[in-house]
Amino acid sequence: MTGIKNYLHSLERSRASLLHKDRPRTFAMAGVDWDLLDGVFAPPFSASTGVAMELLDLTGPDAQPWHGSFLEVGCGTGIVAVSAALAGCDRVTALDISEQAVRNTAVNAARHRVTDRVRAVHSDLFDGLVPGDRHDTVYWHSNFVLAPPDYRYATMHERAYVDPGYRAHRRYLAEAPSYVTAEGRVLLHFSERGDFASLEALAEDCGRRLQVLRNRTVREGTESVEHFLLEITETATGLRGKADRTESGKAALA
Repeated sequence: MTGIKNYLHSLERSRASLLHKDRPRTFAMAGVDWDLLDGVFAPPFSASTGVAMELLDLTGPDAQPWHGSFLEVGCGTGIVAVSAALAGCDRVTALDISEQAVRNTAVNAARHRVTDRVRAVHSDLFDGLVPGDRHDTVYWHSNFVLAPPDYRYATMHERAYVDPGYRAHRRYLAEAPSYVTAEGRVLLHFSERGDFASLEALAEDCGRRLQVLRNRTVREGTESVEHFLLEITETATGLRGKADRTESGKAALA
């Protein structure tokens, strides 16, 4: 296991960020200020949030106006969700398993006056959504570092860094297409800190295909790490499985 893929290294990064003596209450990113609450993933201590904004074309010279609805899993401070609203999305739903992160997103939505378009929801992946609630874009900046299946989180903060046995990734691959519109797209932010071979195996098992849309390599401390924006689509196997489930559901209601 290389240094950047070592889950113990990522857990050390989590603890350092959580307990940093200079952890700010506010910080600047994408040319504006943001609030940071205790216990929430801190973008100032990681390059990944800034990379996410670039990969989504929400900042920088390639920034483009957005339209339609946007669903973010793992919203943290709410930078991506709020920026999507500021870029033009008329309906943004921001989900996080951390109640503190949900509060942080709501605070930043109020700071940037987009509470009419941004709704923050406490949710373990999609559990907090109403079935049939579909969006034009579904997005997750995942906790892409693979931890052993039996690892138990010591803090809520660690959930932003590692995924034991890639259980959350399996759920996202399997469930995300159910929450996207017919012409919409399912996106996943991944990096070489994660195990791409394992992700591809999970995708195949779920009847999904992964396509790299964009990539960026950035310095994270002493390391260079490549980040990817992936699009998830359903394979023929996945579509057949969906059709079978739909027919089974109709039969149960008959």
